[in-house]
Amino acid sequence: MPTIKKILVANRGEIAVRVLRTCKDLGIKTVAVFSDADKFSPHVLLADESVHIGEAPSSKSYLVTDKLIQAAKVTDACAIHPGYGFLSENPVFSKRCADEGIIFIGPAASSIEAMGDKTRARELMIAAGVPLPPGTTESLNDVDEAARFADSIGYPVMIKAAAGGGGKGMRIVYSPAEFSRNVSMAQSEALSAFGDDRVYVEKYLESPHHIEFQVLADMHGNVIHLFDRECSIQRRHQKVVEESPSMFITEQMRSEMADAAVKAARSCNYTGAGTIEFLVDKHRNFYFLEMNTRLQVEHPVTEMITGTDLVALQILVAEGKPLPITQDDVKRNGHAIECRICAEDPFDNFLPSTGYLKRYRIPAGPGVRVDSGVEEGQEVSIYYDPLLAKLITWGSTRHQAIQRMKRALSEYDVSGIKTTIPFCSFVMDEPSFVKGDYDTHFVKEYFDPVKTALNAPVDTHAGILGAVLLSKSTYSNGRAVTQPDRTNIPSAWWANRRNLLVKK
Repeated sequence: MPTIKKILVANRGEIAVRVLRTCKDLGIKTVAVFSDADKFSPHVLLADESVHIGEAPSSKSYLVTDKLIQAAKVTDACAIHPGYGFLSENPVFSKRCADEGIIFIGPAASSIEAMGDKTRARELMIAAGVPLPPGTTESLNDVDEAARFADSIGYPVMIKAAAGGGGKGMRIVYSPAEFSRNVSMAQSEALSAFGDDRVYVEKYLESPHHIEFQVLADMHGNVIHLFDRECSIQRRHQKVVEESPSMFITEQMRSEMADAAVKAARSCNYTGAGTIEFLVDKHRNFYFLEMNTRLQVEHPVTEMITGTDLVALQILVAEGKPLPITQDDVKRNGHAIECRICAEDPFDNFLPSTGYLKRYRIPAGPGVRVDSGVEEGQEVSIYYDPLLAKLITWGSTRHQAIQRMKRALSEYDVSGIKTTIPFCSFVMDEPSFVKGDYDTHFVKEYFDPVKTALNAPVDTHAGILGAVLLSKSTYSNGRAVTQPDRTNIPSAWWANRRNLLVKK
């Protein structure tokens, strides 16, 4: 394959910014794409060129294959990086790129298809000798037969979408009386989210940990892992706080799980960066959950503890080059934590929050990294995922990483919308997290919105009580200070760089 000289980033927000920065580090020219809603977004101005691809709804812009392919051709981009979400795990898009002579920076369509179908993935894991929780190997055809299977493995059970992820199409069932109704609900949600209503059943593991392993594979048969990430703090089956390494698994388990992760990647002839996700029960038995055939949201914690640039390695593999590192070269150093800064109200069931970022100041300092996709004055709309930024801290010890995260969260200054910053601050202070003694039920067991708000001190900028009572204010010296209305006023950064837009 030829050396990649120009990449179109088929995404938006913080992941587009993150990919663009590595491209600049490598001296690769870049193309951004944007919808009507994103014309003032930072990723547009960071790229060397930008192409307008349609209206705000993703179905009319970021998910339209023809527009992305055309944008690549118009700008002579020889490769497309899909980021995560949108078309990143779409085998049709991967194949279309190949058919058009455009390098897809990700795995082959066959690998995406194999691991995207959860029942097919289970079959591959059985063949590879990777542990699986008890469950059906095929999607449900007969609800009565499935109910009998659920009885045989014992309740609770989990009903899961065969062709999806992100917590959609999932239902926990605790008794036979609830089974049929939950199957129907899971099928309906799966059809709406993925256009595929197939579901399957597996044993639900109580008090589970969600632990994943980063893998990298090239076209020359080399497959390595870059250790584990603990992703058990979730709301609605979606991650909020991640850390690496996990405090729950032993070193022996870490070795066994890493070996299983490499086997899983080999089972589908994988190339590029991917993630093998496991569930670990309270007895420390681990089971394959799924494979994400793309870059993960939480990949920075792996980069922080291993000193690698996963995007750079993705690009190198896409060029057909062998991995420049072996398994023996990958060393773990210190501890890293990531908090997802989302436009959500943690005191109202994490409902999305929209509006203008009247103030947006990010933290800095030793051991702090912020991957952000927004800028002060920008509108946070209803059209896309609520993730604004990722705040990552590193420390030589876990205690230092936590202390730096607490400091960084207190430095964040956001007004105009509600965010998950108060929740993240709560997590860092919660004794169960500090001890590393938590599982996927953390939010349900420990986070009481009313109690948390009433007991929290008023803290500068990110005070939890302030977040509840004064959603359009910020704090200064313990007093609420209303910020000037900046609605519809782009930031000075935008005003100075507006002329860099090349194509619309």
